[in-house]
Amino acid sequence: MSQKTPAQKPSAQKTAARKTPAQRNRKPGASRTPSRKGVAIGAAVAAAALLLGVASQFATGGSERPSHDTAAASVSSGPDEGVYPELAKLARRDEGDALAQGRKDAPVVLIEYADFKCSYCGKFARDTEPDLVRKYVDAGVLRIEWRNFPIFGEDSESAARAAWAAGRQGRFWEFHKAAYADPDAKGKGFGKDRLAELARTAGVPDLERFHADRDSAAAREAVRKDQEEAYGLGATSTPSFLVNGRPIAGAQPEEVFTAAVEAAARKAKEQEKAPQTKAPETKAPSGAESARGAKSAESGEAAR
Repeated sequence: MSQKTPAQKPSAQKTAARKTPAQRNRKPGASRTPSRKGVAIGAAVAAAALLLGVASQFATGGSERPSHDTAAASVSSGPDEGVYPELAKLARRDEGDALAQGRKDAPVVLIEYADFKCSYCGKFARDTEPDLVRKYVDAGVLRIEWRNFPIFGEDSESAARAAWAAGRQGRFWEFHKAAYADPDAKGKGFGKDRLAELARTAGVPDLERFHADRDSAAAREAVRKDQEEAYGLGATSTPSFLVNGRPIAGAQPEEVFTAAVEAAARKAKEQEKAPQTKAPETKAPSGAESARGAKSAESGEAAR
């Protein structure tokens, strides 16, 4: 997992310089009062942040890294263990989302927060994601939604905007594949010429439009929205995932994702079969009752 190395306590000047893109772009005077949705997922976010933080320690050199069997067992031990329903609501399920693949109404949604300069994100894209697509996306069980989460500076943000621009012409996943095809993508960087090369490899038909889109305010806003979602979740490293509200940190072995997807699919199937509580029927008022109600309403209006 790729992660920024925390520095020692910075001065006020350095703190300002190290603000996240979302913080830097916040308009002066803008309200920081959390939305209802933000308040609702607060506890789940705190728990997810703790889980992602612990996993980040293992992924970046922790001494007691859990075994593959342990990681898979923690997912399969119970359908509700480690699942936060409020986080499942982060799935957008937008019909026209070019950065998603799979049925809009698929029972399971995997959200990936990733950076194109992240080597672990590339490992997931090359080694695990194709099998998940073949086994679950093609079968209508899984939907994958990508979130641009560039954490390595302007080069990462340029790649994120370029991927979004490719999506405007229906070639996001082709761009995604081309960008991650080379394990040394991080070393090569994402300058203008390389982005154009990746766009051509991805089959983007209109390169002039591609360059205009990637430099647009709309591209910056789309990336900022994804970043704010990830930072709000407590994610600090890439890749980070949610599978129907279950946080998974890092490019874990394929069986971890398989166990999470299948557990979520089973739970969705059980919920579908469970009897729905029928709302009590409201008896239609009789003619006399309607007349009395109307008369009372008139009296009330007059009193006011």
